[in-house]
Amino acid sequence: MSELTTEISRRRTFAIISHPDAGKTTLTEKLLLYGGAIHLAGSIKSRKAARHAVSDWMEIEKQRGISVTSSVLQFDYAGCRINILDTPGHQDFSEDTYRTLMAVDSAVMVLDAAKGVEAQTKKLFKVCRQRHIPIFTFINKLDRYGKSPLDLMDELEKVLGIQSYPMNWAIGINGAYQGVYDRTKNRIELFADDSSHGQKERVSEIFMTDDPEVISRIGQENFDALHDDLTLLDEAGEKFDRDKIARGELTPLFFGSAMTNFGVKNFLEEFIRLAPPPQPRKIAFEISGDQKVTSNMVIEPDDQKFSAFVFKIQANMNPAHRDRLAFIRICSGKFERNMSVFHSAEGKSVKLSQPQQFLAQDRQIIDEAFPGDIVGLFDPGIFGIGDTLCDERFKFEFEEFPTFPPEKFARVQARDTMKRKQFIKGIAQLTQEGAIQLFHQAGVGTESFIVGTVGTLQFEVLIYRLKSEYNVDVILEMQPFEVARWLRFDDGSEVTPENLHGADRGMFVLDRFGNPVLLVESEWSLGWIRDHNPNLEMNQNPFSKGE
Repeated sequence: MSELTTEISRRRTFAIISHPDAGKTTLTEKLLLYGGAIHLAGSIKSRKAARHAVSDWMEIEKQRGISVTSSVLQFDYAGCRINILDTPGHQDFSEDTYRTLMAVDSAVMVLDAAKGVEAQTKKLFKVCRQRHIPIFTFINKLDRYGKSPLDLMDELEKVLGIQSYPMNWAIGINGAYQGVYDRTKNRIELFADDSSHGQKERVSEIFMTDDPEVISRIGQENFDALHDDLTLLDEAGEKFDRDKIARGELTPLFFGSAMTNFGVKNFLEEFIRLAPPPQPRKIAFEISGDQKVTSNMVIEPDDQKFSAFVFKIQANMNPAHRDRLAFIRICSGKFERNMSVFHSAEGKSVKLSQPQQFLAQDRQIIDEAFPGDIVGLFDPGIFGIGDTLCDERFKFEFEEFPTFPPEKFARVQARDTMKRKQFIKGIAQLTQEGAIQLFHQAGVGTESFIVGTVGTLQFEVLIYRLKSEYNVDVILEMQPFEVARWLRFDDGSEVTPENLHGADRGMFVLDRFGNPVLLVESEWSLGWIRDHNPNLEMNQNPFSKGE
């Protein structure tokens, strides 16, 4: 077996998704604890605590107790290289999560045992299903009262439309579970009391199911209830089917508590066993000279020719250096420090220098990496989200990333006109990161911009980051618009405020590539404009990126 094949087989690259407060970041941190990447778990709930979640590296995340940007975390466990992408749970930052899901081979869906499937869970699950990503479900917060395991399984099927196969089963009384039964190994794990408040690994003991000690420890009533539940699962439940798991049609189900480390190690071990290694990636275009030809090819991970794509850009992770990093997902071949590759967006070769890998904001320079790995590259301003990097001998582009039309808009300008240069630099940087969408009102100077976002909380982050990273206070005025449409005439003529009937019913703006966009308050307004401009085409996304 070649080095490349060996390294691919031991990679597991996945995202953790959930509704806010389901315990996603806590679970991420506990996986790091069991993986040996950290030795003491942080206090996530207490904002006054000195320690915070390892994956929440922005100061605003520590203050708010939420994740506002995806974090990249890597560690080794049981011979495998684990790449975790911890994503924001709040719907206002769902764009970042959607882009992150393009870079993974599987996803872990965290559910609150008391709340079950929530609104944001449905949206993220839908994206995973569209991409046929295998989904592993962790029912969290078993240390509290919640819905019964059978009711939660039923909810997964009825609300999300996915069958589940419990890999373990909680033992004991609701809110006071004593352990879990491992269905694969046919054994029982009983946990000692959590004396460290989740900061250290949970002590446990392993018993075979026929060990008489089990009944004396959990009681006859709990033992009988466990027996009845397992009989029901075996007779009426779904059968374990690895092919269905790989297609995202069946979700392996785990019960536990990330806060108290209940069942976390069991989950980690089974996930590594079942989760897929790096998968093939579809090519959208092959490039020959200046020509792009539509392609149906796929790139296999063990293809010796290197390929990767940019899925995230982040500035100022290290405030002392004011650097900018492009995160790439390696898809095939071996990455080597200082290698030259073809950059599709620039149409030329670039040298990949200063490659880094991460534990949140902590980083180290690396010399090599393999398919499935996430690598951060120093970015002088040439990379964009979705860019393809590939071997110069075979030039192509991967499939485009999905984009999402903004729904909230605000006029933003620097409070101090003397800081206009820093203001423009900060706005441009956050736009390239994908944190905001930037528009310029036609006929208006460059003292202010129109900023579009998916949610209002993004404006709070915008204000915070401009102040903390660029020392710029801003004036932000919310606009009444909720709908954005990119415009073009079907005869190819230029769209202007003068030749667009009804342009005064909204705000006519240009995106950062100069494409015309109309912002209006409602779909009804769009209907009127469409009726009075019969040759006008409207789209929720740019017709082109202006290249």
